[in-house]
Amino acid sequence: MLFRYEAISSSGATVTGDLEADSEIAAVKKLNAQQLTAIHIDEASQSAHSDRKAKSSNQEKLLALHELATLLESGIGIADTIESQALADYPTDLHEAFTAIAKNLNQGDSFTQAVQKTSLDLPDYVHQLIEAGELTGNLGGSLRLAVDQMEYSQKLTAEFKAALIYPSILVLSGILAVMLVFVFVVPKFASLVERNSDLPFLAEFVLKGGIWFNDHIWWVFAIGISVTAGVFSAARQPGFQQKALDLVSQMPLFGDWITESDTAKWSAVMAALLSSKVDLLSALKLARQGVNTTIRLEKHLRVISAVRGGESLAEALETAQVLTPTGYNLVRVGEKTGRLPEMMRSLARLYDESSRNRMQTVLALIEPLAILLIGAVIGTIILGVILAITSVNEVSF
Repeated sequence: MLFRYEAISSSGATVTGDLEADSEIAAVKKLNAQQLTAIHIDEASQSAHSDRKAKSSNQEKLLALHELATLLESGIGIADTIESQALADYPTDLHEAFTAIAKNLNQGDSFTQAVQKTSLDLPDYVHQLIEAGELTGNLGGSLRLAVDQMEYSQKLTAEFKAALIYPSILVLSGILAVMLVFVFVVPKFASLVERNSDLPFLAEFVLKGGIWFNDHIWWVFAIGISVTAGVFSAARQPGFQQKALDLVSQMPLFGDWITESDTAKWSAVMAALLSSKVDLLSALKLARQGVNTTIRLEKHLRVISAVRGGESLAEALETAQVLTPTGYNLVRVGEKTGRLPEMMRSLARLYDESSRNRMQTVLALIEPLAILLIGAVIGTIILGVILAITSVNEVSF
């Protein structure tokens, strides 16, 4: 029989899921064996999962890993933990992944190998942290670091998207306002072009532009939709994304923002990997995969080569000009005192705060610039119409 349960772990976290058992009492005993205290349990239909989502979101993956880390930190064995996760009410891809992990574990694979054989789309550093956790006997702690890092990365992405909402709405509203002026206002004065052949250049340009726009409005919309679709299609291509990011990273303000955001993420990954006893070279290689721009990727490659050649990390970073003087000092102190993970974590916080401030500065400039640009375009159109009217009604004395 299949039972759906809600339970409390020894750490106080709420855990939900499904469990196979012969009876409700047997289900409670199974939960107790996993150090879970049942607070609600009832029989569930075998078809209860037929309405599962096919693919999980990033947030759902993060929640599943968070529950997995919580169970492991509570002292529950890996086999029982994965069995519990496989029966939880997750989307189909997560359910299949945990089922496959349980099967691989039963076949003698390590947890690292079992996870790598699934279709779970996880950052490479997660696999490395899991492996380090197995080697050090602290799988729950290492998985917690992976979850924290994934949560940090998702938070940065969410903040960036949220910050762009208002400027995007502003720009789209401006484009719509300009189109409405061309469609409904300018055509009212189109006859002025026929009645007066000696209009000022701006007036003639605006009125003829409005006439042409209305005569070819469906072509304009078709071209606009095609261009938009083409841009979105190209934006999904990794090569296009990389070139666009490299171009933006060379611009004033944007370049500093991207660099600081990149460095904050790199430092956080390095801190998580080093805290889990991953060796320095492996940590540098894995953290480099999270770097976005081509120039910085090449710099980090030089750092890896220098460290492999015997240089200290601080010297290699300074030679490649990866960080700021403050960053080099923190890394140097961390190497001398044996507290490099803590210094990397401090460096991540430092760059994260700077990146957030930079983002606010950039967005604070985008908004007034967008308003000025939209106002200039609409003002030019209105000025052209006014010049046309005054030119036609000009009286000679």
